[in-house]
Amino acid sequence: MKILLTGGGSGGHFYPIIAIAEAINKLRKENRLMNADIYYMSNSPYNAGTLFDNSITFKKNSAGKIRRYFSILNFFDLFKTFWGVLGSLWEVFNIYPDVVFSKGGYASFPALFAAKVFRIPVVIHESDSVPGRVNLWAGKFAEKIAVSYPEAAEYFPKEKVAYTGNPVRKELIQPLKTGAREFLKLEDNTPVLFILGGSLGSQIINETIVDALPRLVERFEVIHQVGRKNLKQVTERASVMLRDNPHENRYKPFDYLNVLGMRMAAGAANIVISRAGSTIFEIASWKIPSIIIPITDTNGDHQRKNAFAYARSGACVVVEEENLSANILVSEINRLMDSSTGREAMKKGTESFNHPDAAEKIAKEILTIALRHEK
Repeated sequence: MKILLTGGGSGGHFYPIIAIAEAINKLRKENRLMNADIYYMSNSPYNAGTLFDNSITFKKNSAGKIRRYFSILNFFDLFKTFWGVLGSLWEVFNIYPDVVFSKGGYASFPALFAAKVFRIPVVIHESDSVPGRVNLWAGKFAEKIAVSYPEAAEYFPKEKVAYTGNPVRKELIQPLKTGAREFLKLEDNTPVLFILGGSLGSQIINETIVDALPRLVERFEVIHQVGRKNLKQVTERASVMLRDNPHENRYKPFDYLNVLGMRMAAGAANIVISRAGSTIFEIASWKIPSIIIPITDTNGDHQRKNAFAYARSGACVVVEEENLSANILVSEINRLMDSSTGREAMKKGTESFNHPDAAEKIAKEILTIALRHEK
């Protein structure tokens, strides 16, 4: 049995794919199925160690973005995509998988095109409330389509769609409360803010948090994932803002948090501040009240729609970028912290977005199609 996984080059695509690969391997062992060769095709491995840990073979392709605004890069990226399609046709033919699973994104297009040419069954998953262009196209020939938001189902043929929620890695679903404060060097009785700007960080969130730091550390421990390339800049600005502040040590910036760090931070956190990507589903699995700050001008305005879909469940407060300032953010944080009934209602609201079996449901469908195709 051969299974090819593909998706765009962000953590929001990569880690749900890993969750599905974990579920495939688990189901295969439980049902005593034959070994499955699992491949991941994208423009970069994103996290080569995680691929290795899950026995996934990386196959590189190239793919270019098609930007909605004028850019000379659009011209060059057309050639990049053309070569990516040619290379993917060759790689997919050599692998000849029994099924292709895609999370969408521009990097998935070459593999999906090859699957369509060779008539290999395709399963796709859409993470957002508004599908991206590649998934909209692939939905026309995919056998099955899984969606994270019910709103996304209206864009696809009804008979193909299943509302599964978004896959979250099993190891991330359960926060670690025991030992979290010791691990992160947090004070015992001080409430904790946990800020996530996505795998690459968010400049506007980073800047707003740093501006608000003198007021935040008066009341909170602040765990801040700033992004892999932003740690030096953020740390330097924070040291200026907190100079001679008696609570300087309450600010804990990290470029990136691994699974253990994420679980510990989630275990300690009273409030999470985040973007409106797939992290929403991790927050929902943790059952933590949140403030969601969607990115402006995303494809189909999907982050804003994701955020308000989550807010309608009662699980979060939404602050849009155009309204974001240190004063407003501090005010919202304090308002949430001062209302224990409000936070309890938010925790209750997370339940409709918490789908701990999402990866397993998708993995079952992938395996069913793969076994049928193999015959």
